[in-house]
Amino acid sequence: MTARERQAASEGKDRVSVWERLERPAPTPRTVLAPLRIAKTAVAIADAEGLDAVTMRRLATELGVAPMAAYRYVTGKDELLELMVDFVYAELELPDSKDDWRTSLRSVALRIREVLLRHSWVTRATWCAPTPNQLAVTEAGLAALDGLGLDADDTMAVYNTLISYVHGAVDSEIGLTQMLRVRGWSNREEARAGLASQMAWLMTTGRYPMYARYITEAQRKDDPQWQFEAGLDAVLDGIAARLAI
Repeated sequence: MTARERQAASEGKDRVSVWERLERPAPTPRTVLAPLRIAKTAVAIADAEGLDAVTMRRLATELGVAPMAAYRYVTGKDELLELMVDFVYAELELPDSKDDWRTSLRSVALRIREVLLRHSWVTRATWCAPTPNQLAVTEAGLAALDGLGLDADDTMAVYNTLISYVHGAVDSEIGLTQMLRVRGWSNREEARAGLASQMAWLMTTGRYPMYARYITEAQRKDDPQWQFEAGLDAVLDGIAARLAI
C-alpha cells in the first residue's frame, strides 16, 4: 500500500458519514435549511440542467442563503450528491414482502427504471457512496431471494445481475434520448429518417443480415417499455433456470 493509499484509508476510517451526522440531535433549531430542502433543491437543478450545474454556490443561490450555509450539513459536493441520490431513491416504492421472488424482483427493476428515467443524471453518479434509501432497495431485493437455498455470495450475485441489466438498459435508453436532443430530432422516427442514408449503405454491404432483419421486421422499435420488460423477463427466466425453481 502506498503512502497516499494509507492516508486515504486512514481518513476514510476516521471520517463520520453524513448520515451519522444527520441523525445526531441538532444543537439549535434549523428553520432556514434542512437536509431535505437542500436535496430537493439540488435535485431540481440537476433534473433541469444536468449534474454539472449543481455546485455549492449555485445551490446557495437557489436556497437564498449564504454560500457557506449548506456546509453545516455537507462537507462538499460528494456528500451533497449522497443527499440527492437518497432523495431520489425515496421515490421508489418497495415491493410487498408477501410477493414471490420473481414478482418482487420484477417490481424492483421496473421501479428503478422509472426513477432513473425521471432523474437521468443519477446514472452518472457512479462515485456516490451507498445511501440509506439505496440500501433499502437492495435489502428488499436480497430479501426476495431469501429462503431459496442461496448462500450470501450467490444471493448478491443474482441481485447484481438484475441491477446490471436495469442500469445497462436504462443507460442505453437515456443515451438514445440524449442523441436525439443533440441532433435536433424529436422522436425515433425522425432519427431513422436522419440516419436513413447511412443505414441504407451499411445494410447493402450484406455484413449485417440479422440487423437488417430487425430493421425490416421488428414491430416494437419505438416501444422502450416493451423492450425493457422483454429483456427483464429473459434475465428472470435465466435466474429461475439457474435456481431450478
